[in-house]
Amino acid sequence: MNDELILVDLNDTVIGKGEKLWVHQNDKLHRAFSVFIISGNKMLIQRRNRKKYHSGGLWANACCSHPRFGESLEEAVHRRMREELGMETEVRELFHFVYRTSYDNSLTEYEYDHVFIGDYADSFSPSAEEIEELKWIEIDDLKNDVLQKPQCYASWFIIALPRLLEVLGK
Repeated sequence: MNDELILVDLNDTVIGKGEKLWVHQNDKLHRAFSVFIISGNKMLIQRRNRKKYHSGGLWANACCSHPRFGESLEEAVHRRMREELGMETEVRELFHFVYRTSYDNSLTEYEYDHVFIGDYADSFSPSAEEIEELKWIEIDDLKNDVLQKPQCYASWFIIALPRLLEVLGK
């Protein structure tokens, strides 16, 4: 498996590649994506497996990852939805943003994050290696929970959620 990530500049122009762990240890800006799944007025969120190298046990959007070097963003999004959630659905990109979060274990997420949304209400087969818990939550309940307990959510989720809700008019 090729686990080389795509290094980018602030315009999302490819400037190189790097092995996943090296990229996160050396604070390199790289391409990433976040997939939000909506059904009616509910959003699917996942609690990340506690054994993940960062943000373990925190709630986040339905799926997130990185395209591999040589793989298109769209290919990566569909690959990871199959691997993490055991599902397929059409998605569309809504916006992107850059964020940087440092973790206690000397790793940094410095990502050019492309945010996708999909509408899905069928079954899932989540990967236990990736996901500890998967649940649907009413969007108003989610907004209140994020305000009351931000420490329970991944950093990129807290950044992306308000903009996503604004774009969706929620």
